[in-house]
Amino acid sequence: MRAVIMGLPISLFALMMTSVIGSLLFIIFSFSFAVIVSVFLWNGTLYAVLTHLTRNPALMHIKRVFPQTISNKKQTNLYYEKD
Repeated sequence: MRAVIMGLPISLFALMMTSVIGSLLFIIFSFSFAVIVSVFLWNGTLYAVLTHLTRNPALMHIKRVFPQTISNKKQTNLYYEKD
């Protein structure tokens, strides 16, 4: 069971709140009604996309790039050391 806030996991909720705070700053320093409407549409669209990705995690499958462990040991079955 994962922690969920407003239907989003913690990391996606943090992304959403970052967008909301940035949008509020953008609204404060802009004086255009079109900008304010577009910011609300942006946040609504972002929330819809994030909830869709949360419900369908296969759409956001991220493959690991690095292996679990990194070693300089050669991958061979031959034994080179003396007894």
